[in-house]
Amino acid sequence: MIRLLAVDMDGTCLDSRSRMTDRTINALRRAASVGIIVVPTTGRNLGCVPHRLAAGTIFGPVLPYSGREEDAEKNKGLFRYVISSNGAAVTDIREKRTIFRAMLRKEEAVSLLEECRKIRLGNAAHICHRYLIEGRFLTMAGRIIYGKDAAGVYSVRDLREAVDRSPQEVEELQFYFLSRRAKEELRESMRSYPELSAAYTGLYAEVYSRKASKGNALSALQRYLGISREETACIGNGENDLSMFEAAGRKIAMGNAVAELKEKADQVTASNDRDGAAAAIEKLLEL
Repeated sequence: MIRLLAVDMDGTCLDSRSRMTDRTINALRRAASVGIIVVPTTGRNLGCVPHRLAAGTIFGPVLPYSGREEDAEKNKGLFRYVISSNGAAVTDIREKRTIFRAMLRKEEAVSLLEECRKIRLGNAAHICHRYLIEGRFLTMAGRIIYGKDAAGVYSVRDLREAVDRSPQEVEELQFYFLSRRAKEELRESMRSYPELSAAYTGLYAEVYSRKASKGNALSALQRYLGISREETACIGNGENDLSMFEAAGRKIAMGNAVAELKEKADQVTASNDRDGAAAAIEKLLEL
């Protein structure tokens, strides 16, 4: 019997325009209503969890509600635990308690940001559940793309200085490619940082501690809740979901997933633009 369902957000529960459909949100609600612990498992920071998942007052100041009023009422009790920043943190949002954390050392983050000044990159960081972006242009672009999901986005003039001065640890760094060579140049720079991991897309890279992964975070949550691997299901689409697959008994890949994820999956559902996550959850409930 499945007791815990870990679900990726971007590319899985969200379509290619970063929208969550009614069918998907209703499927998640149905899963929660029968006692399955639904866990958003995302590369996003906690402050940028999709607004349609907001559940009103249980979030407090960390996740201000910015969605539809009917969602706020229906989503109460939908989820309690969030795996954010690619597994850098597991948070009990009801108790405002951190269950697991695996942060970048500040010295490494500052060093990498300094080295990356020579590469044409847009820089961002997750710090204290907030999304810091260097420069107003990228900040505005992020708010346009993510809309209400960008409630936790803040602009800084110089990210390296902001990280260096912050008393908080860094959950994740993000680098947006502003030239054709930027991706390979970043890969080359990353070779000097063996304690860091990176997940690359065509547009950006996410950099985090080697101890941070969705799989490690999910395993920590399983131990905390006393739930076994066999009682856990997960749904994902990207290479950063591979470790999550290792920690789950039932593995579901989206139709738009990377090839390696599909090879490891027990089930391949439809794409994120065809409500694939909703279809997978509905099938899971039938089983």
